[in-house]
Amino acid sequence: MEHTKSYEGMAWDAGWSDEDSIREVLYSVTKRGFDVVLSALGLLLASPLMALIAIAIRLESRGPAIFRQVRVGKDCKPFHILKFRTMVQGFGAPLTIGVEDPRITRMGRFLRKHKIDELPQLVNVIRGEMSLVGPRPEATGFINLGDRRQRAVFSVLPGLTAPSSLNFFDLDLELSMTDDPVRHYRSHILPKKIEMNLSYIRERSLAMDIRLVLATLGRLAGFVK
Repeated sequence: MEHTKSYEGMAWDAGWSDEDSIREVLYSVTKRGFDVVLSALGLLLASPLMALIAIAIRLESRGPAIFRQVRVGKDCKPFHILKFRTMVQGFGAPLTIGVEDPRITRMGRFLRKHKIDELPQLVNVIRGEMSLVGPRPEATGFINLGDRRQRAVFSVLPGLTAPSSLNFFDLDLELSMTDDPVRHYRSHILPKKIEMNLSYIRERSLAMDIRLVLATLGRLAGFVK
């Protein structure tokens, strides 16, 4: 027997058999175990560093060390994504305007360059709000639920890394070279990310997730360009 994959009544992929359904359940269970074990281990190993980062952030500028922002997760459910705060308190734009954005603190510039500001999202993973691998959750200002293809991205948990994350690894630098970063992101970057996210959703597997985690770690360490 075959099924049609759908999201909120929208068919977007056909030919899903009972065998595929079983495989999807097994993948989901295994992926959740993979997420929890690695995230807990990551938090344990990184906790001394995270404590020092939190202190440094508080010493440099006023405000909390952890930044919380509403993002849209699986099945369009909102959640608070966690990051180390990298900007002065009170900024309002939904997107930074590049590496030289004056709102970014000195500590924040270092954290963003090395993606260390994302470490608190390991807590989001343990809570079940995110996965290690999955489409990066967009700020609400860039979400259009009237777009069928973007809506399909919410059929899975958002993640810390994805093929689109690796492809746009130096996004801040790219945005800093445009006249209108928000417009450039909305019209040029976001459509490509949506296509890459949908491709990941169609092809995802535990082996792919492991490769993406390793590729991300390699990129962060400078071993992979």
